[in-house]
Order: sequence, then structure tokens, then C-alpha cells
Amino acid sequence: MITYEVSLESGLSVIVQAGTTAGNILRERGGFAHPLVAALVDNELKPLGHPISMDCRLAPVLSNSALGALVYRRSLCFLLAKASRSVFPKRRLMAGMAIGAGFYHYYLDGEALDEKDIAALRRTMLDLVSRSLPIEVLSSPWEEAKAFFASRGQMDTLELIEQVNEPAILLNCCEDFQDLHVIPLVDSTSLLGVWELRAYHGGLLLRYPHKDNPQVLEPFEDVPLLYRISEEYRERGRVLGTGSVGRLNRLGAEGRIKEFIQVAEALQNRRLASIAEAVAARGDRVRLVLIAGPSSSGKTTTSKKLAVQLKVLGLKPIPLELDDFFVDRAKTPVDAEGKPDFESLQALDIELLNAILADLLSGKEVELPRYDFKTGARRWVGSKLRLAEGDMLILEGIHGLNEALTPLVSTEEKFKIYVSALTQMNLDDHNRISTTDYRLLRRMVRDNSFRGHSARSTLAMWPSVQKGERRYIFPFQNSADEAFNSALDYELGVLKVFADPLLKSIKPDMAEYAEARRIQAFMEAINPIPAHHVPKDSILREFIGESDFA
Repeated sequence: MITYEVSLESGLSVIVQAGTTAGNILRERGGFAHPLVAALVDNELKPLGHPISMDCRLAPVLSNSALGALVYRRSLCFLLAKASRSVFPKRRLMAGMAIGAGFYHYYLDGEALDEKDIAALRRTMLDLVSRSLPIEVLSSPWEEAKAFFASRGQMDTLELIEQVNEPAILLNCCEDFQDLHVIPLVDSTSLLGVWELRAYHGGLLLRYPHKDNPQVLEPFEDVPLLYRISEEYRERGRVLGTGSVGRLNRLGAEGRIKEFIQVAEALQNRRLASIAEAVAARGDRVRLVLIAGPSSSGKTTTSKKLAVQLKVLGLKPIPLELDDFFVDRAKTPVDAEGKPDFESLQALDIELLNAILADLLSGKEVELPRYDFKTGARRWVGSKLRLAEGDMLILEGIHGLNEALTPLVSTEEKFKIYVSALTQMNLDDHNRISTTDYRLLRRMVRDNSFRGHSARSTLAMWPSVQKGERRYIFPFQNSADEAFNSALDYELGVLKVFADPLLKSIKPDMAEYAEARRIQAFMEAINPIPAHHVPKDSILREFIGESDFA
């Protein structure tokens, strides 16, 4: 009998027979405050059904952790996809972007769902939960996996599989339903009891709980701005003829990626031009353009490219650096852990900013401050500014949509733009690539190239970045006059070239290893794209370098 030693989080070790599952070992210990949804085996995320095949370290993944919440949400999507196959066997369900605390789904045939349809899906999902069906990971021969997804009409999955040369494909399975395995799912449908399904813009919204309170579904709060971006992105996808990794890979294989990049960039520039036209339409009143968005959304390059478009229309945009209005470092507020909170609104000298804005907008000449990041103090270096006829200020920063940033500037004089990388690029029909992962990869590459930060340090600080976004940016999304989606459908192939060695530098004994391996798992399906194809004025250049706007 072969046995292995398993070291637990408590410091204890147990001897188990080969093939014993991680879930059985963890559940025997019990006493978890939240549902157990997955396991960390030598710091790598695994399903609870993972068999132990070597000496290892083992830790639980609970639903109130970041990884646990991800497992739970992806499991809900699997549950919906299985229910959809039962209720509408001939229709092709597509997973869309996250909107609020939910995933938008729609059917590719374009037929809107009514409440009767939603009710049928809801009943089927509830039945699947009540039956406590096992969800397993199985290995399917490459040919069999191809045949299965072809028979089900999941052409994006088929195309993805056709472009890999692995002899076996991992699948998530429940009864006769199979889907591509991207990350571990819960091992039983009985664990999927907290969710809501509601009609949403002809499709449906699959709502999930927040990780901080995984047993309770919070009240619904719509984010119409995100839906507008979703519709705009789908239209762009129709023009580009892609929306999945398989199709993107095929473009590269056929030598058509350069043309695709040119069209993608042109579409994005066209959207920026339309935003500039919207600003110009209010040009007799608007004197201040505010640009805000989460980390690595490309705000800096967006503001510079927008300035070019405004100049084309005869306006004179003048950038104003919000960083120059930081309070002296000794006055910086601290967070709950006692660390400086540079993302807090109180980290800025709001009184000084508004006094200068008020003087500028009334025609006065002002002296602008300069913030010295080495000394952590403001300096006055004699930099003067007066607005002339047709001049317009552009202010870029995370608080731009918050009225508390510019209370002395009237609403009529402001134009607010929300920027984010809101991709709907999917691996296949039911497995989307999250917008958060998109931005994380951008930041990881930029941090390493321009700030000397390791991938490990970027991953370690990412949760605090997200916390700041939820507090200071996302609550104000719907107040924007316009939204700009900075995501480019081809960029994951370019980022892969830079990110792959960075992710491989994170080793199994590091706390960030599980997250690094999770990202590597979906990046493996993406073929690399050479960076020399990226135009020098692309927003992507803000992260990979050699930008015309640097």
C-alpha cells in the first residue's frame, strides 16, 4: 500500500493512502466557518476531488477568500450552462462581462428571453442544486473532445481545442454535461445555493454573493454604463469577426494578425473621436474634462489621445496633473492597517485644487504647484497658466467622477469620462477572461518594465488596489457622460510574451503562487503575438513601452 505524508495548515501531518482526495482529508478535519469549495495542494488551486499522489502541503479554500469566490462564481456559470443545455438544447448560451455582482449572459441567436424562459432556467438550476450532483474533472482524448463539442455546437471551444496539441483535454463534467476545464469548480451542485437569475436587457444576469458575505446575496444595483459598454463591445466584435481566443489564434496562424491589429486600433481611435465630438458639442460650456478609471485602464494614454482628437476639432486641451495636488506626505491619511492611503480623496489638497480651478475658469493667471515625490512635499517653481479662448483643461485621476473632487466647478462646465479595459474576450462560450485579470496583466508588465517591481509584488498588492477601486471609483461609474473601453482584442497575445517569464518566476513556496498558476492556466491557450505589430500610438504601449506619448 502506497502512502503519502500530507502537511496541513494547522502544522499537523497525516499519512494517507495514495488516491485519497484533498476534499476527504480536509472535510475529516471540519470546523470551517464558510463552505469549503476547493483546495491548495502545494499552493496550487485544485478541485476537492484531486487525488493525492505525492507528499504535499494541503490547505482549504473557503468561499470567503478571493480564490474561493472565483471558484464559486465559475461554478455558478457551469450550473447555468448545464441548465441551459437542458431547457434550450438548440440555443447557444454565451457568457458576457461582469455587471455589478453578476455575469451577463445572452443567446447567440439574438432572441430575447421573457420571464417564462428565466423561470424555466431558474427551476432547472434549483433542481440541479437539490439533487447534490457531483462535478468531476475528467480527461478526454483530443479526438473525443473535438467530436463532443462539435456535436453540441460549441464552435469556439472546438476551435480552441483544434489549435492545441495536447493528447488529452481536461473537462468539467456533471451527468452528461461537459465543459472545458479552466479552473477548479466545486465538487457538488449542493454547494451552489446562493444566487439569483434575473432578466436583463433581453438576456439574463446571473448574480452571485460578495466574498465578504458569501452566504447572503446583496440587493441588486444596476450599472447601466457597463451594459452600454458591453453592447458597444459586441458590435465591435461583429466588425472584427472575433470574440474568442480560438478565433484570435487562427488569425495569427493564417498570417492575418497585423491587419486585425490595424482594424482594432482604428475602431478604438474612432470611438475616441466620437467622444471628442461629444465634448466639442458642449464646447461653449465645458471647460474641464475629467478622466477616471481603475488601475491599468490606460487613462494616461487615453487622455493624450483624446487631446489630439480635441485639437482636430479646434479645441485647445491643456493637461493638469492631479498628482501635483497631493498633500505633504506627513498629512497623508492612513488606512485601517495604519499604512498611508494615497488613493483616498483626503490624500489630495481639495481646497487648493478648487481654488486654482476657480481662478483659471474665471480667466485669472495662476501659479501651479509641483509635487516632489522624493521629498513628499509640494514645491512652487514659478509655473504659470492662464486659459485663453478655446482652452480646455484635462484632469486625469481615479477620483475624476467624484463630485467631491471639484465641488466649486459647476456641472455644466465639466465633462466626465470613465475609462476601463472591459474585454469580452472569451476562451469559449462559457469561459470568459475577466476584465480584472486583463488589467492585472497590464499592470504586472508595466510594473516590471518601468518600476522595477517583480510579478510577485504586483500580485501581492493587487487586492489592496481592488479594494481602493471598489471604494473610490466604481461607486461613481454611472455619473460619467461617456465611457471608453480601452481593451484591445489582440493584446493578451502581446502581453503573454512579457508576462509569461514573470509568472514563471513565482515559485511554489510563495504565497502568490496559486494566483500565478491560475493566470498561467488560461494564458496557455493564447498564442503569442510579436510586440512589433503594435502601433507606437496604441494604448497598449503604455504598458509594454516605446509609446509615442511617453
